[in-house]
This record gives sequence, structure tokens and C-alpha cells, in this order.
Amino acid sequence: MTSPADDGTVSVRYLVDDVAAALDFYTGPLGFTPISTFPPAFADVRRGKLRLLLSGPDSSAGRAMPDGRRPHPGGWNRIHLIVADLDSEVARLRAAGVVFRSDVVTGPGGRQIVLDDPAGNPVELFQPARA
Repeated sequence: MTSPADDGTVSVRYLVDDVAAALDFYTGPLGFTPISTFPPAFADVRRGKLRLLLSGPDSSAGRAMPDGRRPHPGGWNRIHLIVADLDSEVARLRAAGVVFRSDVVTGPGGRQIVLDDPAGNPVELFQPARA
């Protein structure tokens, strides 16, 4: 597969119910920078090398499939954001009214928690274990 210009950016598309609410969420509490905004259909935001495409029901990505199924937000695939201090981030986001899908879980590689964006798409915050 060829790429017109590979600058290392990874693009992930999230289907959302409300592009404006998703844009506020990602550029507010999660610190993304807006790239382009075309509400109510579409917006995209960037954080480092991650470009997140926020596609509303009116976008081409929200159109029905040939068999009639309609794409929708949610599921368990998620973007993974690394943080330095998970407890501080959780406290800050809870104070901002962010809804969490899980509790903090500790594993061999570190600690994580999953939160929901306004459309119910999951976002994982991850603090790596110290070596």
C-alpha cells in the first residue's frame, strides 16, 4: 500500500453522535488540537502523532452499509494515551465530569483506566510501570 506523505501520523476514525460535543471533549480535557471542523458532519484533532477523525451521523463514514447496517459509536477498540500520573489525571477528569467505563487496573506493564467520550467511544489512559 502506498502513502502520499508518511510523516508518522496515525489516523483513527471514531464515529460520534455529536461532532461539536466530541470536539469540545477532545480539545478540552484531553488536550488535543483542532485541525479542521465541519460540524455537524466532521472534525479532526491532533495530539502528537495521533490524528483522530470525529465522524458524525451526517458524514460519509456514518452512511449505511450496502446490507443496511449503520455504523455507530462505542465498542471496545480504543485510543491509548500515555500519562505520567494516572491518579492525578483521573482526579482532574472526574472533577470535569468525565464518565469512566472502568476502575484503575494494574497489570505487568503499568496501570490503566478506560473513559468514555460523549458518544460512548472508549479512551484508555495508561501509566507505564517504572523499570
